[in-house]
Amino acid sequence: MTQTEQERQDTGTAGTWRELLGGRHAPVAAVLAGGVLLEASNVYLTTSLLPTIVGEIGGAEFYAWTMTTFLLASVVTSMLVSRVLTQQGAVRAYLLALGLFALGSLLCAASPSMLVLLLGRTVQGLGGGLLAGLGYALIQRALPERLWARAAALVSAMWGVGNIVGPVVGGGFGQVGAWRAAFVSLAVVAALVCVLVVRSMPRTARSRSSESVPWASLVLLASAVAAVGVASVVPSGVATAAALVVGVVLGVWFVRHERSGHSGILPQVTFARGSSLRWVYLTVAVLAFGIGTEAFIPLFGQEIGGLGPLVAGLLGAALSLGWSVTQMVTANATTVRARRGLITVGPLVVALGLTAYGLLHHDGPSGTVIALWFVTLFLAGAGIGLGFPHLTVAALGSTVGEEEGAKAAAAVNTVFLIATALSAALAGVLVNLGTPDLVRSAQLLMLTFAGVSLVGTIVARRAAAGVRAVA
Repeated sequence: MTQTEQERQDTGTAGTWRELLGGRHAPVAAVLAGGVLLEASNVYLTTSLLPTIVGEIGGAEFYAWTMTTFLLASVVTSMLVSRVLTQQGAVRAYLLALGLFALGSLLCAASPSMLVLLLGRTVQGLGGGLLAGLGYALIQRALPERLWARAAALVSAMWGVGNIVGPVVGGGFGQVGAWRAAFVSLAVVAALVCVLVVRSMPRTARSRSSESVPWASLVLLASAVAAVGVASVVPSGVATAAALVVGVVLGVWFVRHERSGHSGILPQVTFARGSSLRWVYLTVAVLAFGIGTEAFIPLFGQEIGGLGPLVAGLLGAALSLGWSVTQMVTANATTVRARRGLITVGPLVVALGLTAYGLLHHDGPSGTVIALWFVTLFLAGAGIGLGFPHLTVAALGSTVGEEEGAKAAAAVNTVFLIATALSAALAGVLVNLGTPDLVRSAQLLMLTFAGVSLVGTIVARRAAAGVRAVA
């Protein structure tokens, strides 16, 4: 191969944002992004409404479970995305996901008690897990390869946008005591997206799935996430340690089952000799792990920095803002060297941002220190966004065959959800260990998570090997 040919291969041919968002692909991009935005904003919208909800229908003892049930249901259905997409086709798969999400939202709106609300949250999660997974899986089927990186950036940016939209919308409804109307509005938006799906989504072929439902993987992984979730709500001490041990054991058992070659949720090539796909998924998990800190950042802002609820909420959104803005820029990278470099350096930037934010905590911080909190959190988020779009593309191009390709893409979302759920639960454990000294809690949480990100730089180097030239 001549030098000119090599340069052409490395540069590739990349589409533009204008082609994705302003051309004939725009309606499809809107569906892919809109589905993920519904899932993401709903997570934070409900959190902001919970004090109002509990004040009306009670059930404060189940406060934490409104998040746990939603995430567990999302994890389960995200693992079935490739199967549903293969059997039902794109349009019917989306209508099923949106229908479940709307039904769950209406159940939440009509809830007379917390138990009914938890049922609604579970149904919402079933639909949301499918929505988020389809947003990644259909990039490969509905768009040309030159647009994959930008589509992946757009879709994953919706998690960051949701972290801003959710609290703002939820806070607005909560301020006037109209929490039921908030859930009704989610159902209405889901119905509007259904119309867009029918009118614009390509009708992909339907076929019989070649694999059975991976029940063993589903049970093992859901149980592992549930065990870590329990660790965050039981009293600190022996019970917390026992729940964490159970979660780790079940997680290891899940990985062993996936490696055994039985029907699972990850593509068969994941554990093949020489495949970089497992490193891609591990890097996604490391980057998503940092997001588990978000739930406690507003708390630290109010209690340590003396900030009001609105400013503290914006502080919590700084990490997601950094993630969203950065990946919309880095998705433009086209050379193999640049994309590999972005993936490799991402976890290091996350570690630096979280470390700086943690070390800046002390009693009575000045206005300058609080401003630096925003800067360091934005930096940590930027580390997530540097290579995330290119990790998704690396997963998309790692397999052959439509079903395996859909499974590889959907697994990016599954791994993301699993890591987010596990990190949020572990964050609760670390904060509890530091109480009643919240400064100590903040430092323990951030420095521990920074350590995980730093170790992730080793994994990211292996994942970068999976990057190839764009066709």
